[in-house]
Amino acid sequence: MAQEAPGLTSSLLTQAGFSHAFFTRAGGVSEGEHASLNFAAATGDSVANVAANLALAARRLGVPTERVFFLSQVHGVDVVEVHEGDDRERVLHQQGDAVVARGGQVLACGVRSADCGTLLLGDQGSGAVAAVHAGWRGTVRGVVVAALDRLRAVATGELVIAIGPHIEACCFEVGDEVAAELAACSSAGASAVRPGPRGKPHVDLRAIVRAQLVDAGVPPSRIEDVPGCTYCDPERFFSYRRQGAKSGRLLAAIVPR
Repeated sequence: MAQEAPGLTSSLLTQAGFSHAFFTRAGGVSEGEHASLNFAAATGDSVANVAANLALAARRLGVPTERVFFLSQVHGVDVVEVHEGDDRERVLHQQGDAVVARGGQVLACGVRSADCGTLLLGDQGSGAVAAVHAGWRGTVRGVVVAALDRLRAVATGELVIAIGPHIEACCFEVGDEVAAELAACSSAGASAVRPGPRGKPHVDLRAIVRAQLVDAGVPPSRIEDVPGCTYCDPERFFSYRRQGAKSGRLLAAIVPR
């Protein structure tokens, strides 16, 4: 078995000293449609496999397995602050879509996904971090700005932010009503929506999230894209749209410093 799980990284976060990863589906122990680095047992994988995968990710991040924190995600805007002494299982049963931690702690803030947007944020001053799950509903409701505001409440320096792989505009086909909601939730506006090959709108979620960050005062130079389309790259990513409800779940996580 691999000693640690590989993952995609952001040069901005790395240069700022933050251990982090947008994990792909490679490098784990799960099998079949969950092969191989799956982080959710509820989709049909075994609890033992998911625990082993989490241990691999923790080793990659440099933290104990019991301190890799993520929530029961509900496509909302609630932000939960975690601490070293928190019980991981208790945190797992809390509902929310963003995790924040202050600097100087040995833990990881994480979010799971299978097409939704993921963001990792770090404060260069205090070392505080946040991980955000931003599907289309959460993006419309304002989860990105909610997490940004919560992190800024404890930040003492400039933030650096990475937007990870998710379903990209090439594959993110939606109905007219969803497209209209997404077009209205940032200054990207209608430029983030384009006609698709089947006549339905395709939406650039990455452009919308980036616009929301810039609208909230984050300099564009402090935002980095870590590219990848979860839908059209089955070798690297799980995708709910491609695989259905039994799709595995990816993990994006960041460690305070």
